[in-house]
Amino acid sequence: MFVTHLECSACSRSHPAGKPANLCQSCGLPLLVRYDLEAVGRHLTPEGLAGRPATMWRYAELLPVPAGYPPVTLGEGMTPLVELPGLGRALGCRGLLVKDEGLCPTGSFKARGAATGVTMAKVLGIGHVAMPTAGNAGGAWAAYCALAGLELTVIMPEDAPVVNMHECVAYGAHTYLVKGLISDAGKIVARGVARRGWFEVSTVKEPYRVEGKKTMGLEIAEQLGWRVPSTIIYPTGGGEGLIGIWKAIQELQALGWLEKGRFPRLVAVQAEGCAPIVRAHRQGAPVSQFWTGAGTVAAGLRVPKAHGDFIVLQAIAETEGTAVAISDGEIERVQAVAAKHGLYVGPEGAAGLAAVPALRDRGWLDAGEEVVVLNTGSGLKYPAPVRPELPVLEVDAEP
Repeated sequence: MFVTHLECSACSRSHPAGKPANLCQSCGLPLLVRYDLEAVGRHLTPEGLAGRPATMWRYAELLPVPAGYPPVTLGEGMTPLVELPGLGRALGCRGLLVKDEGLCPTGSFKARGAATGVTMAKVLGIGHVAMPTAGNAGGAWAAYCALAGLELTVIMPEDAPVVNMHECVAYGAHTYLVKGLISDAGKIVARGVARRGWFEVSTVKEPYRVEGKKTMGLEIAEQLGWRVPSTIIYPTGGGEGLIGIWKAIQELQALGWLEKGRFPRLVAVQAEGCAPIVRAHRQGAPVSQFWTGAGTVAAGLRVPKAHGDFIVLQAIAETEGTAVAISDGEIERVQAVAAKHGLYVGPEGAAGLAAVPALRDRGWLDAGEEVVVLNTGSGLKYPAPVRPELPVLEVDAEP
């Protein structure tokens, strides 16, 4: 295990690793896992990864699980980085690549954070975890908690995707709906933490989920031959994945595996009906303000105030990136366009793809740039609410 300590993302206070921890004891902001990267570099080289299993656990030295402790795993990670020239032409970007997280176990990138979070809960002797969720995180954590034998309490908005509700129930999680947003679900979880002793595993409110999400950045670099693209576009609700990708690139540069000082421009994509980070970025503010009346077809983007928003905004600023808001109509249009080119993405992934023409129209993105868009979940997890009206044939008829 190469973990040295946990460090506050705001005040830099050190906290010991090896015991349950949520937020910084001084300022109440997120903790990040820190490693002895010199020791990692002596132990591992890029060439040394070649024969390892094609899962995110190939990067064990850059993950927090103690050596010899079996991870709780369903084979997550090493999702394809897909070249889609037809979709790229349709969106005005010849260098388009899509990192398709819809192929992770449970159908979304949330499997990565659940794998590390649940494994570390087992390592640390935590028996009951709780979380608010917009949907996919609940389904992923329910699956991994079932695998590990942990209790999970999930609170989600009553209009969260039905498939996610079914997942949580099927896996045996204590599942409740709330008449409100994910922020309202978070208030209920906080009361349960205080009164019932649950351990909270909300986005960036414990330090290990982001380590699993970080592996998306490690994989992108490895899949590109240990380099980074010019731009990475990320659909941003809580923003943990974008934080993880930024952290991964920093660690790879410290190891000397990537060119130092060369970062991809990071783009946070939100929905017009819930865009607190976009608004804060445009205003030059260091943190976002709560978005009143949040609403969008992309359930994973309906986060009116992310606890780690200041880290997301810092990552955007330091990589000369940007933030963009996409309308629900454009999300649905691009979702249909992507499907016609062979990729059935969730609405969040469609928002990320829709950012490409939006940024092209601004003149911010060049048609020839190499751009990686994260599709965070499979479109199969969002069945249409109305069955399509299809023609029914008699058995002896021809279409």
